[in-house]
This record gives sequence, structure tokens and C-alpha cells, in this order.
Amino acid sequence: MFSLVYITAGDMEEARKIGKKLVEERLAACVNFFPVTSIFRWKGLIDEANEVAIIAKTTSGKVKDIDKRVKELHSYDVPCVVSFNMEEGSKDFLDWIAESVE
Repeated sequence: MFSLVYITAGDMEEARKIGKKLVEERLAACVNFFPVTSIFRWKGLIDEANEVAIIAKTTSGKVKDIDKRVKELHSYDVPCVVSFNMEEGSKDFLDWIAESVE
């Protein structure tokens, strides 16, 4: 089974650092970056921040390792790391993901 892992970072520099490590360490086959504006509750206050969203493509067996690695690299006390199972996809693309994270 395959998963997309959604992660947010404080800026592009941090997102690139995390994304590069995930690919170098074969935890993810590929990562994408998107600028996002987030509104959230933190320590009893509502805040707003510009962040960078990371989407990592991986196998489901790597999700816990990604969570652990992101926590080691991230500047946030509680980084967003959530996964979504891929129900279907191009066989060639999914095969590439599997080969890339072996």
C-alpha cells in the first residue's frame, strides 16, 4: 500500500531541508512544496502564519519512520505529519515509488 504524507514547515528553507532528507534517506520517493496560509489555535490563542506544505509520496510502511524523522528535523514543538492512503494510481508510478524507497 502507498501513502501521501502531509507535513507543514515554517518556511521554504525548513521544508527543503526536511524534504531533501526524506528523499536522501529513502523514506519518500518524491516531495512537493506548496505555499499555504494557516489559521490555527495554539496555546489558547488563534494565530495565522504563512507556511510551506510538503506532500511526500511513499509506501505506507515508511509513514512512522517519516513521522519520527520529521520530529527530529522540525523547528515546531508539534509538527503536522498526517498520512492518507492512496486507494489507486498509475501502476508505473506506484512501482517507481516502491523502488525509490527500498
